[in-house]
Amino acid sequence: MSLIVLIGILLLVSFILAPKVRTVEGFFRGFSANGAPPTLWTLVLSQVTTWIFARSLMNAAILGYYYGIAGALAYAAYYLSFLTGGMIIDRIRFEHGHDSIQNFLRDHFGRLGTSTYNVVVAVRLLSEVFANLLVIGVLFGAAGTTPYTIGVVAIAVLTLGYSMIGGLRASLRTDVFQTVVLMGVLLVLMLQTVTGDGFSFTAVVGSSPDADGPGWVLLAVAFLQIWSYPMHDPVMMDRGFLADRSTTRRSFMHAAWISIIGILIFGLLGVHAGLLKIEGEALIATLTRLFGEPTMVLFNAALVLSALSTLDSTFSSASKLTIVDMKLAAPKPNNGRIAMALFLLGGLVFLFLGSKDLFAAVAVSGTASMFLAPVVFFSILGKRRVASWAYAVAFFCAMAAGTLYMLETGGYVALMEPLFGVTHKYSKLLILCVGVLTIGCSAFALGVRSVGLRENKEAV
Repeated sequence: MSLIVLIGILLLVSFILAPKVRTVEGFFRGFSANGAPPTLWTLVLSQVTTWIFARSLMNAAILGYYYGIAGALAYAAYYLSFLTGGMIIDRIRFEHGHDSIQNFLRDHFGRLGTSTYNVVVAVRLLSEVFANLLVIGVLFGAAGTTPYTIGVVAIAVLTLGYSMIGGLRASLRTDVFQTVVLMGVLLVLMLQTVTGDGFSFTAVVGSSPDADGPGWVLLAVAFLQIWSYPMHDPVMMDRGFLADRSTTRRSFMHAAWISIIGILIFGLLGVHAGLLKIEGEALIATLTRLFGEPTMVLFNAALVLSALSTLDSTFSSASKLTIVDMKLAAPKPNNGRIAMALFLLGGLVFLFLGSKDLFAAVAVSGTASMFLAPVVFFSILGKRRVASWAYAVAFFCAMAAGTLYMLETGGYVALMEPLFGVTHKYSKLLILCVGVLTIGCSAFALGVRSVGLRENKEAV
């Protein structure tokens, strides 16, 4: 009951904070009524809370629980994406002179670049809706039960409600409030963890003794994926095109260290619980036994807060993607509101029909996004013109790798163990990532030559 009251308070405050927005600039770009862009700390706190989403907190805790400190560090490493993402946006905006990722891809790869990118981004936004609602639903009961269904639909509709009122402007304003509360909750959880019975910093640090353990392998995967991962996340990218260069740069740097600390706190909870678990015991059961119900209310509150902030940001990015970037309708707030509602419906379909493996969605998404890594290396940083066929090769290779990983982890196929002699899913994922990067970058290197040296010299 206390959790329901807390959710009610959070939603009520969010409705109060959400401004009624009627302008295109306010709804799709988050500008204030007088046309001012978001301030530095509005951007920072919005970036933090939209990337520390419910699925992320659960993943960090789960990885720490099963794989020790290496698992927690591996998931935290994904938040270095703020640094690579900030660099990508800085180059695209202020060196290449484009005002969106789509315009950059259109300039370099034509319709192929924009259509493939938009499809990947749309799928990611849908996955964000269903994955965060999945975490919320579990707090109300087992999947398929009446409390589960009512809880999911109620929170989804109410979050959609205040998102439709103010678009991106509402998302930015509520993000600030939600982040401040979330940081307070995380601080309390950390203090209770490190001061609790049985906590040992030495044991936490030594919780991943095997150098070739799954957690360390996943850390290597993260270092490969962070070059492309941020570019396919519209929530992060959208916030990079709002303010001036200095404000944007600083917002990404601050968001990086704050987010990493937040994720490590939840990872620490998981590591600590994993060290003291009873054989066959699940994460939530262990945490409840160690900390008691009051602390678990805080744990669940952090999940709810992060889910709300991610959902409203996902809705605002979905409206911008479909209305502004894809130009599927006139750029009017009401059309953006319709797009939000459609994405919620799509996310609910994914939820009630989709996978319950939280990390699989991240891994598949991260692997599929790796077709953008050669774009970053050759086109954005290297300022080279590359033949469109090379982009197509990188795209189809990344899609094939993501699909193969999903089929392997789902037990539908078993190709990689006979070929490479690896059994753990993260070892398979590492091999796939290395393969995608190798093929994609090789294709781009050949694609640079095929368009001619003269054109690339002019691009420098």
